[in-house]
Amino acid sequence: LGDQIEIIAVHDDQIRKELARYRGREIKTTGDGFLVTFDAPGRAICCARAICQSARSLGLEIRAGLHTGEVELIEKNDVAGIAVHIGARVAALAGPGEVLVSGTVKDLVVGSGIEFVDRGSHLLKGVPGERHLYSVERITK
Repeated sequence: LGDQIEIIAVHDDQIRKELARYRGREIKTTGDGFLVTFDAPGRAICCARAICQSARSLGLEIRAGLHTGEVELIEKNDVAGIAVHIGARVAALAGPGEVLVSGTVKDLVVGSGIEFVDRGSHLLKGVPGERHLYSVERITK
């Protein structure tokens, strides 16, 4: 990978700085991704946007997917449950440089100054029913 190893290390450092800034809790890395929890959906959205911007400064385009729900704490520092699966499926549908959220997340941040673009309803693999997804357009507050 040559120089890419250094870029990835810088990128990971930038992610961890943003996590500290927005009070995100790193659960684990997933190869080229991070699984993170937050205590508030607005902070999660702002953090994901900041990470996308910092990655762009390195010439990288990342994708982020957010969902909120009940999680099961397992082992020492891991989480599981349908909410984790939904978040992963939402992330997989995000485009380069995009922060994609479930309707649940969008509903929880009403009035926050976060604006969304409707991305329609989607079937998520292994998840019953359709889920409405939204792309974060801008943050005005």
